[in-house]
Amino acid sequence: MRPAGRRNSQGIRIDPEAEATHQPRKAVLSTLVNHEPGVLAEVSGLFSRRQFNIESLTVGATDDPEVARMTIVIEEPEPGVDQAKKQLQKLVPVISVEELEPEAVQRELILVKVSGEKPDDVNAVADMYDGSVVDASPETITIEITGSQQKIEAAVEAFDQFDVQEVVRTGAAAVERGADVLEDTRRKAEPISETGETPQTATDD
Repeated sequence: MRPAGRRNSQGIRIDPEAEATHQPRKAVLSTLVNHEPGVLAEVSGLFSRRQFNIESLTVGATDDPEVARMTIVIEEPEPGVDQAKKQLQKLVPVISVEELEPEAVQRELILVKVSGEKPDDVNAVADMYDGSVVDASPETITIEITGSQQKIEAAVEAFDQFDVQEVVRTGAAAVERGADVLEDTRRKAEPISETGETPQTATDD
């Protein structure tokens, strides 16, 4: 009996039941990785091989110079989201992976370059989205805006009337609300003695 399910372009068979019952959803994966050459290529290569649908991927330094943080936004059915997290965890440079809650704080920065023919109108629209002009000439005006994905997309649509020349988006940066933090799982708590005190290293007097 032949197994059910179509194959993707890599020949991997897809469970038809899972594909039919799970609609794609957006997931934000916050990932701590070793801050070393080649990590970004390794992570992006994994997503390319597995054909995960990436909306954005950002990476930057943390308070620890040896650790970087990646924020990866994907749109996949539930099985695909679970698989993405599992595959990330298997990579040697990856320290920890966590899917953020939908209400997590998410921000994105955008630079929009438009025609400079109507500067007053451009400034008025920029003010509507709390934007600021970072460069201006008789030919073009460049506006910087920071906000949620919804705000950014609405701003791009609003500026479309001014003959958009260029759009540059950073992708999402995100953190959980409140006291929740993404922890470095390699950091082990120091052992506690039976007296409840942390053992001290012996030193010569």
